[in-house]
Amino acid sequence: MTKRNIVLVILLFVFALGSCTEGETRGSDAPLSTASPAVETQSSPSSTPEPSTSDPLWEKVEAMTTEELAGQLLVAGVQGTEAGEDARQVIQELHVGGIILFSRNVNGAEQLVRLTNRLKELNREVGNLPLFLCVDEEGGMVSRMPPEAEDLPNAYDYVQAGGDPGRRGEVLAAQCVGFGFSVDFAPVLDVWSNPNNRVIGRRAFGAQAEQAAQAGTECAWEMMDGGIIPVVKHFPGHGDTDVDSHAGLPVVGKTEEELEALELIPFRRALEDRDHAPVPAVMVGHILMEKLDPLLPASLSPAVVNGLLREKLGFEGVVFTDDLTMGAVADTYGMGEAAVKAVAAGCDMALVCHGLDNAKAAYHALLFAVEDGTLTRQRLEESVYRILALKEEYGVEDTPVETPDLGELNRAIQDILP
Repeated sequence: MTKRNIVLVILLFVFALGSCTEGETRGSDAPLSTASPAVETQSSPSSTPEPSTSDPLWEKVEAMTTEELAGQLLVAGVQGTEAGEDARQVIQELHVGGIILFSRNVNGAEQLVRLTNRLKELNREVGNLPLFLCVDEEGGMVSRMPPEAEDLPNAYDYVQAGGDPGRRGEVLAAQCVGFGFSVDFAPVLDVWSNPNNRVIGRRAFGAQAEQAAQAGTECAWEMMDGGIIPVVKHFPGHGDTDVDSHAGLPVVGKTEEELEALELIPFRRALEDRDHAPVPAVMVGHILMEKLDPLLPASLSPAVVNGLLREKLGFEGVVFTDDLTMGAVADTYGMGEAAVKAVAAGCDMALVCHGLDNAKAAYHALLFAVEDGTLTRQRLEESVYRILALKEEYGVEDTPVETPDLGELNRAIQDILP
């Protein structure tokens, strides 16, 4: 039995229901928006492990300050190709659980390694828990690798040409691990069922559910075996939309039964323990599933995160939000309000990919929510326990890496091209 399975078995027997006080919250840096109706926010009803002297991980969580707990729930973006003051602040003052890098942070292979190593060093300097170093490296139209690295085709084109999705996962893992990353927000498990959908489009592995399920899951499994944490996305399915959630809020009018017949098929496959352990992490998209929750986007909705993903699909791993600074959320909610709603809905880690002020707003709002009873400390502990279990399972450490052999990585890509 794997360490992950052991953790899951323990959780099944020692979990107790979390509780909270209902109510709205506002962070000191993020006033509530008046652009949407007031909606009550409540802590996750999902189960949380009871403190136990026989569980060293729980002892570690219990010993953390509320400030440290709140920080672990955030993944922050930083500016520049060097670790600047914003990186120092989010790591050493906000104690964030992860950092995400984008193309804006990358201009070469050696530079990228220096940056990831310096971020880890900043974290070690203050004795923080190891960082998730994150990237959304899908290959094709969404790639953050340095210019010296060969490009992979889009997932859809690759599979249609007869490419092996498992070998694609091997290459993605090798690239990410080689440059010091531990988390990859990939693969896409959306079904490209709407030809007018350009934000997903060829990022998907297929236009039919079974193809997307088989290819996407094989890719994720090989990423796991390659030592990278895959975060499958965008739950519960972004493929049948024609609005880009970076700019606006997509609306899906399907019932749960209709979602089960298409969008949920790849996610169910990835979360089941068939020939491989289930995927360890899921990203929830900014999509209004109006038949499940007519008010809140999926990433902020208890009905979607706790109701559909955790209770009905049985997922017990780490849940990430999509970037809270995207227009689908940021145009309606204050950053602090969005972060609190996401955690209350059952998400474990909130992505705040742009702006130091946004990261600070989310952090302070989480602290204020515990202070005023909107969220309980127990609710934060529940998520941090999951986060630390995942970091431990994958051996996440702030260990520096050497610049990888680009020739070897590029040959691996050439070898898997159909």
